[in-house]
Amino acid sequence: QVQLVESGGGLVQAGDSLRLSCVASGRTFSNYALAWFRQAPGKEREFVAAINWVGGSTSYVNSVKGRFTISRDNAKNTVYLQMNSLKPEDTAVYFCAAPGRPFYLDLRRNQFDYWGQGTQVTVSS
Repeated sequence: QVQLVESGGGLVQAGDSLRLSCVASGRTFSNYALAWFRQAPGKEREFVAAINWVGGSTSYVNSVKGRFTISRDNAKNTVYLQMNSLKPEDTAVYFCAAPGRPFYLDLRRNQFDYWGQGTQVTVSS
């Protein structure tokens, strides 16, 4: 089992920045890819960003490229999502997710078996 706990959400104004954190426990953190998803009210949960197990490869949804950065600190069992130039359309609950097996990364939502409880990000205009 992998336990994921997110933090760092909040209410900000358009153009502000936030950094989300996700602390993982239960398995060898450095062997697992990690991702961030988000879900806005009335919408499906969507992929935001992912990082492989060594941190050398990242992927982003087009709408956040150039504004968001995913990173990880394997010594702290933590993955981060730095969000800059936030827009009202970024408002959502943000979830940290991990696949069910190590050394594996597929960006499809159904390939992630472990999820955190989510942290709310609200961006006002």
